[in-house]
Amino acid sequence: MSDPKERNIYHHASGVTRHSRERLNGHKGITLWFTGLSGSGKSTLAVACEEALYERGCRTYILDGDNVRGGLNNDLGFSQEDRVENIRRIGEVANLFRETGVINLVAFISPYKADRDLARSIAKPGDFIEVYVDCSLATCEERDPKGLYKKARAGQIPNFTGISAPYEAPENPELHLHNDEASIDDNVQRVLAYLEENHYISRL
Repeated sequence: MSDPKERNIYHHASGVTRHSRERLNGHKGITLWFTGLSGSGKSTLAVACEEALYERGCRTYILDGDNVRGGLNNDLGFSQEDRVENIRRIGEVANLFRETGVINLVAFISPYKADRDLARSIAKPGDFIEVYVDCSLATCEERDPKGLYKKARAGQIPNFTGISAPYEAPENPELHLHNDEASIDDNVQRVLAYLEENHYISRL
């Protein structure tokens, strides 16, 4: 990719700093990046976490895979190249939310380690919290809330993660949640506890 200056692109700084926005919000701007197989409960957990944070007065926003693909990324398919671009774009959007001092919760399968590492590299140290929503393939298939595994097994959906495309599990996530063993409420409390212990949000 060419240097932005070669394309006459120059970053324009705001007069209001991120630190000022965070002080106004009363918490840090961070990304909680939920990754896991389809049906693992990423979106459900992200929604529950957002509700818990909202009740504590935090400014939040969810960036969900299906929602983003229906708008910003509706030109992308599910080839490896498109998956890479999908995650690159959402990584940049997450960065914009961090700069506003908002806690953004990203719920994407994001199956490739390199893509998650790219999203992390856009963030400043400590701003990116990888949450591995671990759930066995068998349990995900049993849940199959959208009927996608059934279609993938029938060959109707190519490049489906966990069936005909790989999922590279995180090796050192900040949070590793077993969503087929613990309840949603228990996992929400683990997320909140992590945020408190690391001074992202204030303790109650």
